[in-house]
Amino acid sequence: MILVTGASGFIGRALCAELSDKNRTFRAVARSITHFHPTAEVVSVGDIGSTTEWGGALVGVDTVVHLAGLAHVPSKLQRDNLGDYWEVNALGAARFAKQAALKGLRRFIYLSTAKVCGDITQNIPFDEKDMSDSKDPYTVSKQEAEKLLRGIAKETGMELVIIRPPLVYGPGVKANFHNLMRWLCKGIPLPLGSIHNLRSLVSLDNLLDFICLCLSHPMAANQTFVVSDGEDISTTELLRRMAQALRVPARLVPVPQGLLELGAGVMGREDLSQRLCASFQVDISKARNLLGWRPPVAMEDALRRSAEYYLSSAQIPS
Repeated sequence: MILVTGASGFIGRALCAELSDKNRTFRAVARSITHFHPTAEVVSVGDIGSTTEWGGALVGVDTVVHLAGLAHVPSKLQRDNLGDYWEVNALGAARFAKQAALKGLRRFIYLSTAKVCGDITQNIPFDEKDMSDSKDPYTVSKQEAEKLLRGIAKETGMELVIIRPPLVYGPGVKANFHNLMRWLCKGIPLPLGSIHNLRSLVSLDNLLDFICLCLSHPMAANQTFVVSDGEDISTTELLRRMAQALRVPARLVPVPQGLLELGAGVMGREDLSQRLCASFQVDISKARNLLGWRPPVAMEDALRRSAEYYLSSAQIPS
């Protein structure tokens, strides 16, 4: 049996639906056990941290996909949550893995983040050997989680698979990606018509495909992988493709990138400027060569699916 944590989240819900479609036996750990996939066995363990008891959820489980955690928020908000990131993302994951190993778990799949590799790439994409020196609390907590999990796996013989995705998008995506679609649909002119960066993204479909591969592939054991769609794209081109998928014109004003970065600095939004203007690429050669994995869904198709979901959800003001 597979245990999926964070099952009520963006990735978790989609993974549970995928497992159900594949007739895989799974149990979902979610904050709420209502309004969930009809075939799912759903349990709750309360808040995740250094004292969480996982015993009942782990009965009969041989594989875990640990998606739950405290999500990344803008840097200004993180200062008030330093301890929370450490407690949930690092100590919580370690507590879970220790109890799982004691129950004889075969494989523990941990969803980390490509941010642990670094913040900005300069011509050379990040790979699994790269490690950030960032002081960002979210990134640090994920790095520490990886370190703790590797130690537990080494001590117990439990197989560990660490997956580091960049930005994940797809039907139902929220936050910045959702906002960009909303602004495009509203026809708001965006000063992003002259950004010449390169960024790696991963669609929900491609990430789910990779997770499902790692559930059983023997060569995935005790490995770390970065994943993406296999196509890097500038912010400007991404917005153009998103607009095409949404069937609206892309109103992109070609403001010089340096001026944008200066303005963001004046407003104290360096984090936003970095996400929109800087390059962030990952090299998925290891996943290709070791596991024979190829992203099954093209970015164009994934963007279309995201746009169709957005348009069908009646989220556009009249």
